[in-house]
Amino acid sequence: MATIEVLCPKCSSAVYRHGKAASGEARYRCRGCHHCFQLNYRYEANRPGVAERIIDMAMNGSGVRDTGRVLKISPTTVVRHLKNSTQRR
Repeated sequence: MATIEVLCPKCSSAVYRHGKAASGEARYRCRGCHHCFQLNYRYEANRPGVAERIIDMAMNGSGVRDTGRVLKISPTTVVRHLKNSTQRR
């Protein structure tokens, strides 16, 4: 039987299984920083790096609908990420 060693994407520590997502995919939780994540996401907006791409595209003049079309996500999700990005910085 093949095993896959899973490490935390944030701090590279060991992880443990932390149940299942609604889509049926396994969830993992880091022992060090307690970050929860999945290996595979079904929706494109949940994948790592998408939030940064949304902000970059907005700064370069792309509209909400254009950003959603290029990244294959909902325009509503694009607006939500842009509204919340001001709170994080």
